[in-house]
Amino acid sequence: MSVLWRLTLGGVIIVLATAGAVASAILLQVKDVVDIIKTEGHVARTTQGTLEVPKPGQPQTLLLVGSDHRYGTSRKDARSDTMMLVRMDPDQEATAVLSIPRDLRVEIPGRGVAKINEAYSLGGLDLVARTIKQLLSQPGKPFKINHVVGVNFVGFRDAVDEIDCVYTDVDRRYYHSNAGLPPSQQYAEINIQPGYQKLCGNKALEYVRFRHLDNDLVRAARQQAFLRDAKDQLSTQDLLGELKPLVRIFAKATETDASLQSSSALLSLARLAIYSSGHPVRQIKFPATFVNSAEGLTEGVVTGLGDYVTTTPEQLAEIVHEFMNAAPPDEDADEETSDDKGSGSSSRDKARPSRKKERDYGPEHYRLVDARTTGEDLFAAAMVNRRGGRLPVFIPRWLTPNGRYAVNALPNAPSPRIYTIADPEGKKHRAYRMVVSENPVMGQYYGIQGTTWQNPPILDGSFDKRRMGGRTYQLYWDGKKLRVVALRTKNGVYWVSNTLTNSLTNNQMLGIARSLTKFGRSI
Repeated sequence: MSVLWRLTLGGVIIVLATAGAVASAILLQVKDVVDIIKTEGHVARTTQGTLEVPKPGQPQTLLLVGSDHRYGTSRKDARSDTMMLVRMDPDQEATAVLSIPRDLRVEIPGRGVAKINEAYSLGGLDLVARTIKQLLSQPGKPFKINHVVGVNFVGFRDAVDEIDCVYTDVDRRYYHSNAGLPPSQQYAEINIQPGYQKLCGNKALEYVRFRHLDNDLVRAARQQAFLRDAKDQLSTQDLLGELKPLVRIFAKATETDASLQSSSALLSLARLAIYSSGHPVRQIKFPATFVNSAEGLTEGVVTGLGDYVTTTPEQLAEIVHEFMNAAPPDEDADEETSDDKGSGSSSRDKARPSRKKERDYGPEHYRLVDARTTGEDLFAAAMVNRRGGRLPVFIPRWLTPNGRYAVNALPNAPSPRIYTIADPEGKKHRAYRMVVSENPVMGQYYGIQGTTWQNPPILDGSFDKRRMGGRTYQLYWDGKKLRVVALRTKNGVYWVSNTLTNSLTNNQMLGIARSLTKFGRSI
């Protein structure tokens, strides 16, 4: 579920956070909240007709824009790196979240064809909102936005630190150094290893902002995954204790439409948050196609935009319908995914897995190939001169046909990566990560993770159970697609992570998890 009060209190980092109780607390403290926002906040100028004033108790759609613009400075060179729509509707069974690709080719009102992220530097939040309204409006059905909130990246960084950082599943190595490079090849430096880990402040900001060697769709998926992880880790008690500090972070680092600085609008939004507090979040995937500028020239289409993404009116109509009528993610998760259909059970109904005899399928059934030897060779090399430990290693026998273990030539980025991770209490746990490159050109990497940490936050959410190969697996869904398949043992937990855009099929995810085989040594 999504309580936008957490957005209003902490910036984009807590867009997807959950807590009707937090909204209830704000009802009691609304005067203090309004006073802080009025004293330290910034008001975005909007033209008449850009925003629709919501009626009390009615659904509301918020536009959230993350940028590198510091308020009080020129917006000329500012960039809007994140554009996200969030809709709370008490009559729907889910809260909808839709990320707009920053490189989407659109018609900007009064400015012509350009990438949508240019709208912010040309006309601020008002022009961004008008551009998105024009993009998503259908004949006879204008798309309405009720509030706009702009958050700069300083606010994002400070909010991450205020909530004591975020544990997230880093899909691959993110590295760039400007040392020795000419100015034309320099961009934001980053050095983040793969694997499940805790990201704080600047590291978290570097991770969500990274866009080189990625396309816009992968980048948006990475940002949504990070926000989902933040939401999963925030408790109501945490937010209640951090209420006023987060309000101050929000106020200093954001600008909002004028109505969000009034008690009546804040009360209306808080009440709606309470009504929606039992709803799950439905992350709507934007239907876009990546267009390489060189391909455009070959086809005779000269846009001057460089690489960009595009979509069709039919796809936009479908996405608007899905956004306005969001269904819970798990309602779409009932498709047949393996030979064990019907043998799994949902954690919601507490049904036991079936004990019927399972078929012994090979990798071909899952559209996978045998790759056990490669994985074992990599681990054998990594274990040279290492002492054994308490974490048994499980390596998949099968990979996707295009899957290749990502072996980074840098000495500080081995594959597999063997490391330690500290839990919130500071206790250290052994861990390893195997990164598999599925399509590096499109930024597609999946992974196999193992750790002695028995209860990492990534496995705290709702899951289904499925019995395969004599083991019981936990299945974590993102709409119709499997996002994570996990295995628990008495000595450790293991999981297979899909690519950021969930490009692996459900059968492939299940097959890779089913093929996990114990290696000869522990770490």
